[in-house]
Amino acid sequence: MFHKEGAKIILITLAIVVGVIFASDFISIQWIRIGLIILSIVFLILILQFFRNPKRDVDNSDNHILAPVDGKVVVIEEVFEPEYFKDKRLMVSIFMSPLNVHVTRYALNGVVKYSKYHSGKYLVAWHPKASEENERTTVVINNRIYGEVMYRQIAGALARRIINYAKEGMRVVQGKDAGFIKFGSRVDIYLPLGTEVNVKLGEIAIGAKTVICKK
Repeated sequence: MFHKEGAKIILITLAIVVGVIFASDFISIQWIRIGLIILSIVFLILILQFFRNPKRDVDNSDNHILAPVDGKVVVIEEVFEPEYFKDKRLMVSIFMSPLNVHVTRYALNGVVKYSKYHSGKYLVAWHPKASEENERTTVVINNRIYGEVMYRQIAGALARRIINYAKEGMRVVQGKDAGFIKFGSRVDIYLPLGTEVNVKLGEIAIGAKTVICKK
């Protein structure tokens, strides 16, 4: 199963690969012809795996917050959040490599209180200033157990487009599709101070499956 945001790119890539295969018939040097065919097929496979959208069975509950994306937990620390809360929050950051599933899923049930897109730079996703200076979207969801929880989709050096489906006033369901980040980056989750986190630095999180915290 593939994400709808990849439909256009997949079709274009498929057309290019078919064109390369047909054009290779006019190349007389066999090793060049075979090499072009192999490279084009490998490229198609990479595009397909990037836009894959595996079905996830979600243990839906207001008592826990799930990972919004697949990737590696790279930051767990208290930070000052200047955009919405304007106070200290516990931030958990998950970094996605180009090989990870790039679907963003809602980490918790609730109502979207805030959703805003920011244009910006394309620093590497693990750069300390990436969450404030890179292209990003900020979404705040009000949950009956945790109150207001923020997540932020952040573009990286390769990511050039962030897709965000959350709109203010929407009621969202944990684990459902919240958007997509094309070609790498990270997602930050901002939790209330004192929240007990269930993940550790370096742990590999699975979107809509790994429990970030629970009560």
